[in-house]
Amino acid sequence: MNEDKSKYFILHKPYGYLSQFTDKLNRKTLSNLKNVPKDIYPVGRLDMDSEGLLLLSSDKLLVDYLLNPQNSHEKEYLVRVEGIPTEDEMILFSNGLLIENRKTLPAKIEIVTPLNISDRVPPIKNRMNVPVCWLKIVLTEGRNRQVRKMTAAIGHPTLRLIRTRIKNLSLGDLKSGEIRELTALEVKDLKK
Repeated sequence: MNEDKSKYFILHKPYGYLSQFTDKLNRKTLSNLKNVPKDIYPVGRLDMDSEGLLLLSSDKLLVDYLLNPQNSHEKEYLVRVEGIPTEDEMILFSNGLLIENRKTLPAKIEIVTPLNISDRVPPIKNRMNVPVCWLKIVLTEGRNRQVRKMTAAIGHPTLRLIRTRIKNLSLGDLKSGEIRELTALEVKDLKK
């Protein structure tokens, strides 16, 4: 495919949607969202219960580059969890955890107070006597449901997960369900 004709988009994937265009079980997919072109492919996945930054492109070389585990690049998440992790739990998380008999790569984790996070639809049900907090987590690998498995492994199940960044590309102020085309500079940065 001629690179000049390739298309590049960033989508704020809403909760409850699959990161694909079709589904045999009739669940909500990207094709149910407005303004999402059909001739592009998701670069990676966010599970149905996760929200946030999803790249879409028709550039197969970029898709292959970003999905190849040898080209590790950062992915950042805002994660609301049950409880408040201790310093020791965060050190364990940072050093890598044994998940499904394989140790994860080192990761970054910190407790944060995120700004401008809109409520999820449907809202999350909190338990009365269980505190919650937000974490910023940065990974360089992308195993299936990895963030959820890692927070559970340190005793803090994920209640909400929002991917906010891939490499230097941030979600910014894109609202749930919104899509925009990437600038030439953003595309160039993704290919580095």
